[in-house]
Amino acid sequence: MDQARQAIRCDEPAYLGLTGRGVGVAVLDTGIYPHGDFGRRITAFFDVLRHREEPYDDNGHGTHISAIIGGDGSASGGRYRGIAPGCSIISVKVLDSKGGGFASDVLTGLRWIRENRERFGIRVVNISVGSYSKRNMNENSVLVRGVDAAWDDGMVVVVAAGNNGPGPMTVTTPGISRKVITVGCSDDHKEVNVMGRHMIDYSGRGPTGACVCKPEIIAPGAGIVSCCNQPGRYSTKSGTSMSTPMVAGAIALLLEKYPEMSNRDVKLRLRERAVDMGLPRNQQGWGMLDVRRLLEE
Repeated sequence: MDQARQAIRCDEPAYLGLTGRGVGVAVLDTGIYPHGDFGRRITAFFDVLRHREEPYDDNGHGTHISAIIGGDGSASGGRYRGIAPGCSIISVKVLDSKGGGFASDVLTGLRWIRENRERFGIRVVNISVGSYSKRNMNENSVLVRGVDAAWDDGMVVVVAAGNNGPGPMTVTTPGISRKVITVGCSDDHKEVNVMGRHMIDYSGRGPTGACVCKPEIIAPGAGIVSCCNQPGRYSTKSGTSMSTPMVAGAIALLLEKYPEMSNRDVKLRLRERAVDMGLPRNQQGWGMLDVRRLLEE
């Protein structure tokens, strides 16, 4: 994740001494492969689909996301290290081997996270998952209600804006929720290949159908190197799915430094410390993530 670290302007070793230690980050995705970069920090695994007990990832997407958040780079000599390499990862498998899934499975995963948040110290929830069906594109959808409930329980919920831009009202559900922190891609002007599709200017843009400005913040998402579901190996992926864990990891660092912060406090801090890129509000939100600025006194 060298290029991502440079892009978010945080070149100080270990992010001012913070690693996310003591902060649990739940990741709803395709699961997690026990890559060496996680060490013993996969503190829980819940498989909604097959009910298997041991961590696995038959797609690779969830492992990639989790390592952007909390991989320690040990298999690469520290070259590909995540944002919060000391945090705990709680993996919840809600997507299948093709990266697809059902809203009911996501809701089951969210319910499990809410029930176990104190047991595993879950402070942050990363959802690089989204639906663009018309049935789900309103604030009364079950997915929005699900993430809102997690937010109301006090967790910081971070959701991808989706890759259906650049038109208005292209943020996917549950990113349309007005409570959660929705993340867009800051470098989607670069052409990327996502699952065989060549895309440019793809980051989801607001407003939502309820005229809510989205996303809240943007972060790098083009050509991000992170762990794959093979021993000691890495892969490159792109999209708002990769931008989202950048923000989730930064929040883990912030909560290590200020453990008393509420999710509302975190949201306000992100707004205050984001860097205005001069882009339209419904493209950049408050601006771009700057980890160093976020953590400074």
